[in-house]
Amino acid sequence: MDSKYGTRDNSAGENLIAAAPFFKELPEATVQQATAQIVTRRHPAGQVLLLENDWGNSVYFILDGWVKIRTYNLDGKEVTLNILGKGELFGEMAPLEEVPRSTDVITLATTMIGSMPAQDFVNLLNSEPQAGIRLAKLMARRLRQVNRRLRLRESDSQSRVADVLLFLADGQGTLGSQGVEIPNLPHRELSSLSGLARETVTRVLSKLEKKGLINRERDVIRIPSIDALDRLLV
Repeated sequence: MDSKYGTRDNSAGENLIAAAPFFKELPEATVQQATAQIVTRRHPAGQVLLLENDWGNSVYFILDGWVKIRTYNLDGKEVTLNILGKGELFGEMAPLEEVPRSTDVITLATTMIGSMPAQDFVNLLNSEPQAGIRLAKLMARRLRQVNRRLRLRESDSQSRVADVLLFLADGQGTLGSQGVEIPNLPHRELSSLSGLARETVTRVLSKLEKKGLINRERDVIRIPSIDALDRLLV
């Protein structure tokens, strides 16, 4: 069934939901109960999933694809706060705090999302301590990533682009035969993440590729050595 919210696709999503990292090693009966009301939908690239100031009546699990978390600064300029991919969740803070959403969420590619009723998510946290610990670890990792990026805001352009690539590798990287692979995002997204002009990002990526620190393909950026890229940070 199609709607403005995306194409409903529960049959394809049930197994992906149960396999999501957040539910790993939780009791099977607990997972089945928590995910019983989850609805999965496939969304096209560029679709707004959540808007700032929406009320939080669901928590969302990314089963496939990519989304960006967006806000705006005081000058009205778009700021990308995070890029999330398969296995991640978003929208978890609003129902816990009982406040409106604080950011927008937009798909960057065709993306399958599983939406869990907020009360089911809260009930899971209340009944399963391991779920609460898992959420706390997720929040701690995201805070650590943001703090690192803030510390590098005054660094040179090469350090800032390298840090964004490392940030994506930490959150969304997958290990391949030739290094860690991350999504080859549009340069405007890397620009927003780094706080640099898009032209500067393009120039730095070309320099990093000439140095052999990254390899770019159509959909993937490959990092042969995380350590070598990390040594660029100043």
